[in-house]
Amino acid sequence: MMDETTTPGQIANVTFTHAYAKIPVQDVERARAFYAEKLGLVPYGERHGHLYYRGGSASFMLFPSTGEPSGTHDQLGLVVDDLGAVVSLLRERGIFFESYPPPPGATVKDGVMDAGFVKAAWFKDSEGNLLSVAEFPSGSPFE
Repeated sequence: MMDETTTPGQIANVTFTHAYAKIPVQDVERARAFYAEKLGLVPYGERHGHLYYRGGSASFMLFPSTGEPSGTHDQLGLVVDDLGAVVSLLRERGIFFESYPPPPGATVKDGVMDAGFVKAAWFKDSEGNLLSVAEFPSGSPFE
């Protein structure tokens, strides 16, 4: 609960300086290769076996884990300007897109869901983590 001395991004006068996604991987080197070869992403840092990435204005980290991802929900979403072009490029790089029933009012064509306000497609990384690429036709809500 916020009071008059707390602003968004603060809890009891503690400011969160950054938010990032944490993605578990069983094999760090296999995951590093996937993110480089398939997504064109290279870590900007590495500490204690953790790989640090930037995607646009956001950051995420791959970390060694013995746990297995459920693969039943997005663990990382990547916003793009032209979803069709990105999906085509990723397919050329060997990415297989998952198929899910669309929510009410949305359609799916060639593995791309279109809900009007967002278009999205989902795929799994080398470790089974579910990732998405999305286009927001009227502008990204993250800017």
